[in-house]
Amino acid sequence: MSAHATSTYVPKSRIAKWFESRLPLVGLVHSSFIAYPVPRNLNYFWTFGAILSAFLGIQIITGVWLAMHYDPSAANAFESVEHIMRDVNYGWLLRYAHANGASMFFLAVYMHIFRNLYYGSYKAPREVLYLLGVIIYLLMMATAFLGYTLPWGQMSFWGATVITNILAAIPIVGDSIQSLLWGGYSVGNPTINRFFSLHYLLPWMIAGVVVLHVWALHVTGQNNPAGIPIKSSKDAVPFTPYATIKDVFATVAFMIIFAWFIFYQPNYLGHADNYVPANASVTPAHIVPEWYFLPFYAILRAVPDKLGGVVLMFGAVAILAFAPWLDTSRVRSTNYRPVYKVFFWLFVANAILLGWLGAKPPEGGYVIVGRICTIYYFAHFLLVMPLCGLFETPKPLPGSILETVTGPRHTANEGLTAGVPVENANKNIPGGAKPDAVKSH
Repeated sequence: MSAHATSTYVPKSRIAKWFESRLPLVGLVHSSFIAYPVPRNLNYFWTFGAILSAFLGIQIITGVWLAMHYDPSAANAFESVEHIMRDVNYGWLLRYAHANGASMFFLAVYMHIFRNLYYGSYKAPREVLYLLGVIIYLLMMATAFLGYTLPWGQMSFWGATVITNILAAIPIVGDSIQSLLWGGYSVGNPTINRFFSLHYLLPWMIAGVVVLHVWALHVTGQNNPAGIPIKSSKDAVPFTPYATIKDVFATVAFMIIFAWFIFYQPNYLGHADNYVPANASVTPAHIVPEWYFLPFYAILRAVPDKLGGVVLMFGAVAILAFAPWLDTSRVRSTNYRPVYKVFFWLFVANAILLGWLGAKPPEGGYVIVGRICTIYYFAHFLLVMPLCGLFETPKPLPGSILETVTGPRHTANEGLTAGVPVENANKNIPGGAKPDAVKSH
C-alpha cells in the first residue's frame, strides 16, 4: 500500500489556512500518523518502531546534557564522569539513563530485526526500507562503541585498543584508518577527542536516516503477520487511535523495564573494570565488549587468523543486507512456512548462544562451539534461506487480512472473498492506499 494518501486535514482558522497553504506540515503529519491506514492484524511486535523512536530521543537528549559537563581528554575524562555522577544535579540520573538507554535501544532493535526476519518484512517492495534499517543498525553499533570508550575506565581504554588494533588487519587501508582514529602512535588524548566528536555527530546521522526509514515505510506500507497485502478497506484501520494506543502502551511497558534498571540495577549491564581509571600498564584479565556486541565478538574470535576474524565479524552484519535476495520463498510470513520456522528458531537460539560464548574466555570447548555457531550463522543466510524457498511447501494463506482477525466465516458474511480483484477492492481503502506490488502465493 502507498503512503501518498491524500490528507483529509482541513484547517479551521485563517492563520492555520495561511500556514497550510505555504507549508502543509500539519497536513503531512495528519496523513502520515493519523489517517494513515495500517493492517488491522498488527501485533505488539510492530510497536518496536515507536519504542526505538522514543529511545533515540532519550539518548540524544541525555547525551547533549552529559556533553555539557564532559571533558574529552585522557587526563580528565574519568574524573569528569565522576563529577557528573557526584556533583551535577541529577547527573547520576542522566548518566544511568544514557548508559542503560543504549542497552534498551539495542534490545529493542534486536527484537525489531528478528521480527523483520520472521515475518519477511524485508521482501519486495520493502528492500530499500530494510536496507535503511541495516544502515541505522551499523550507525548504532559505531555510536555505541565510541560512547563506551568515553568514560575512559579500564574496559573503555582496552576496548578501544583492541578494536582499533583489529582495524589495522584490513588490507591496504587498515593502518591508515588506525592512525586516523588514534591521532598518534597509540590510543591516547587525540583518540578520545576524535571518539567524542564522532559519538556526538553520529546520533544526528541516525536521526536523519530514521526520517528516510519512516518515509520509505509510508511509501511501501507496513507488512503484517499474515504477510499478505491489503485488499479492501476492511483490511485496514486508521493509524490513530488504533496503532497509536498500542504503541503508547508498549512504550510505557518498555519504559518500566528501563526505569527498573536505572533505579535498581544501574550497573548490571556494565562492567566493574570501567570504574577503574584507564591504565595502559595494566591489562584486564578478560576484555569483553558490551552485551549487544558479544555475538559478533564470538564470531571474531572463532577464527584463528586475525584478518579472517575481521572479515567474518563485519560479514556477519553485512550479510543481513542481502536477506531480500537470499530468501527465495514467495511467502513472507514464517507462520505459513513450517520447515523454515524450525530453522528460524534455531537461528535465534544460535545468536543467543553466540552472545553467551562472547562473554567466555577464548579457550577449549568455547572456541569449538563458537566455530560451530559461526558456521550455522552464515549457513542460515547462504543455505537455509535459498534452499527452503525452493523446496518447502508452505501452508495455504488466508484470503484477506480481515480473515486472519475474524475468521473465514465472518469474512464471507462481510462479502469479502479471496477472488475480489485487488484493483477494485482497493478503492475503499482510506486515503487511497494501494496494495503491495508483489503478490503472496
